[in-house]
Amino acid sequence: MRSVFFKKVTSTMAGITLLLSVNCAVAESAHGIAMYGEPALPPDYVSLPYAYPEAPKGGRVVFGNTGGFDSLNPFVLKGTSPWQLRFWGYESLMGRSWDEPFSLYGLLAETIETPEDRSWVEFTLRPEARFSDGSPVTVEDVIWSYETLGTVGHPRYRGFWSKVASIAQTGPQKVRIDFNTEDRELALLAGLRPILKKDQWAGKDFAESGPIEAPIGTGAYVIDASDPGRYVNLLRNPEYWGKDLAFRRGTQNFDEMRIEFFGDSTVLFEAFKVGELTAVREYNAGKWDNNYNFPAVQNGDVVKSEIPHQRPSGITGLAMNTRRSLFADWRVREALIYAFNFEYINGTITGGTQPRITSYYSNSALGMQSGPAEGDVREMLEPYANNLLPGALDGYALPVSDGTERNRKNLRTATNLLNEAGWSVQDGVLRDSQGAAFEFSVLLRQGDSEMQTVVEIYARALERLGITVTTETVDNAQYVARQKEYDFDMTHFRVDLSLSPGNEQFLYWGRDGVTQPGSRNIMGVDSPVVEALIPEMLNATSAEHFISAVRALDRVLTTGRYVIPIWQFDKGRIAHAKELHFPETLPIYGDRPQFMPTVWWYDPN
Repeated sequence: MRSVFFKKVTSTMAGITLLLSVNCAVAESAHGIAMYGEPALPPDYVSLPYAYPEAPKGGRVVFGNTGGFDSLNPFVLKGTSPWQLRFWGYESLMGRSWDEPFSLYGLLAETIETPEDRSWVEFTLRPEARFSDGSPVTVEDVIWSYETLGTVGHPRYRGFWSKVASIAQTGPQKVRIDFNTEDRELALLAGLRPILKKDQWAGKDFAESGPIEAPIGTGAYVIDASDPGRYVNLLRNPEYWGKDLAFRRGTQNFDEMRIEFFGDSTVLFEAFKVGELTAVREYNAGKWDNNYNFPAVQNGDVVKSEIPHQRPSGITGLAMNTRRSLFADWRVREALIYAFNFEYINGTITGGTQPRITSYYSNSALGMQSGPAEGDVREMLEPYANNLLPGALDGYALPVSDGTERNRKNLRTATNLLNEAGWSVQDGVLRDSQGAAFEFSVLLRQGDSEMQTVVEIYARALERLGITVTTETVDNAQYVARQKEYDFDMTHFRVDLSLSPGNEQFLYWGRDGVTQPGSRNIMGVDSPVVEALIPEMLNATSAEHFISAVRALDRVLTTGRYVIPIWQFDKGRIAHAKELHFPETLPIYGDRPQFMPTVWWYDPN
């Protein structure tokens, strides 16, 4: 299994280069679209390359979430819904192949057309496309979905809508979207908005929907029963309209999928050990090696599967809210990074087996290179030299400790940085020139015992600098709400990044997110350089330009010292009942939400 994967992985970035170096031709009634060049699969493809077309249908699986939920609508800002819902029950005009950096194939739409400059895009709906209640998907539903999500939906959908000049019906099954912004990615993003049923919301406030009513979608799964905070049960719709599509062949194989909710990860793991759950993802390599030796593993009833990938590391760690004056000075943020003894903490938590994240796009060809910026990367950054922090041009690397708990050398460096920033120790307490003590809290989700341990170790180190740290552990609803409103000093933060970064970068680190609630700009990044580099990346017309723009962006974000990075998830780790199976051919993205459970199946034999 892994040998097949790695043969593909070795050529992944070469494939990106090839795709990016081809001039985009006009796509007239095409079955798919790529960011550059042509999609890899032909019009008569049989199935996605990482799906098993002959996978049997049937079986029941139970997954576990920590925390709770108070909404069944994953498309609005209000409330917290189970994260799986928007992947299991809803579809868009186009579907993404997770074996290509960024290619889409027709799903609700049969064809796509866009000119060479991608200033507009037109979709032709499949006449057989249906909502789960059996009603047809109409152009009117599409237009309403785009307008509604773009105006009162979750902020993740609003950035795209601001770049739409017009949306209109151009035929019985056709809808055309014209753009007001030069942005080559928009034609693809247009194909990825969820399509919802307009008539369901007549006379209702979509943005205020609560825990009782879920939006009607077109996906294979519908909610059968739910109890807020306890469980959600979904059944596969036997009348699902798209079951014979090549894009769906060999996917969505389980008859029933259930999500049980637990107070913390420890209780969830115990439930898995006794067979109450069918599969769990493990993100800690140390626990994977040491805790998965219970009887069900030993007798073969539970199987441990590792899923390699070639995704960027993304960024995981403790984010500092730079909206707070305490973290406004980069030297303070740098001091806190030096005080974080990664080598000791990693050894304690994971056994030292997981490598550290070194930049936002590390572990991929899109990541910043070591040493000074060179070539196109330097040319892109130099005009903004006055807005760059130390290291962006000359080179930057995270501090490395000696691995002992004391971490003396790095703590001395942290002390010097804090002194430069105007902080000094008075009677054992670090204070500024006005006498205010250096103290802050870390917001964590209830049940996140691993990060609680990390923060406890970190707090002991900060005590030696005269800094007081407290931990605020809140339930899932409060945690999500406070992150949406940026109501925290420091918090646990995770953003996955792809091999095809695009407009979502504005949601992650764009200036609008400094004040607009609900963005992923948890840290409060407010950088004119970031604002300039994202469009540079979006309008790249060659492989070299695109990669250089992402590497330049990676430098700016990393040297911004917004996050104290921890370990990367270098591979997927899934423990599951022996009856669950997945294809031998794995996608280059590895274990994403569209991998398990989408291409898995149940076989009792």
